[in-house]
Amino acid sequence: MKYVIGIGGVTNGGKTTLTNRLMKSLPNCCVVHQDDFFKKPDHIEVGEDGFRQWDVITALDMDAMVNTIRGWAENPVKFARSHGVNVSPATEVADPEQPIHILIVEGFLLYNYKSLMDVYNKCYYISIPYEECKRRRSTRQYTVPDPPGLFDGHVWPMYLKHRKEMVESCLDIAYLDGLKSKEEIYSQVYEDIQNTLLNRL
Repeated sequence: MKYVIGIGGVTNGGKTTLTNRLMKSLPNCCVVHQDDFFKKPDHIEVGEDGFRQWDVITALDMDAMVNTIRGWAENPVKFARSHGVNVSPATEVADPEQPIHILIVEGFLLYNYKSLMDVYNKCYYISIPYEECKRRRSTRQYTVPDPPGLFDGHVWPMYLKHRKEMVESCLDIAYLDGLKSKEEIYSQVYEDIQNTLLNRL
């Protein structure tokens, strides 16, 4: 059985932390990080807001990302082994005849790209308020540092725009409160996934 989980959310909301924790506890679990598909800085356009457009879908090589996900779907065992994931046939929620293979797709624009809309079996989205998001963003060190004014001038406006589009897409998304502790968020999602997997068997 193949099962794809989307972990989306606002920048610095805790997506990667949750993803890494889930990867360690779910059977035969691989991860695709959307951030790995950013184009090179000199291929990122400068928008009307005066900033390089990092927080839009065209900043990412989405075709390559879709092809990576398809590669997993075609042969999850081969994909897992090539990514250093140990594959075990039997798990606590499946019989040996039906091994579970899980892919977590993690990123900030997962639910705004039509070619990925039908991929997910389960969608999660982490939200945090403006002030907390800005505070967390200011403490992060990026390969390409944020220029002054980027958060208010580009990052947050794009987040609001894309979130509105996402809500209008009518995907079945479970929203998570990013102000809760990491442990609370993990437990909520892990239990939900376990229950869903058991119900699918």
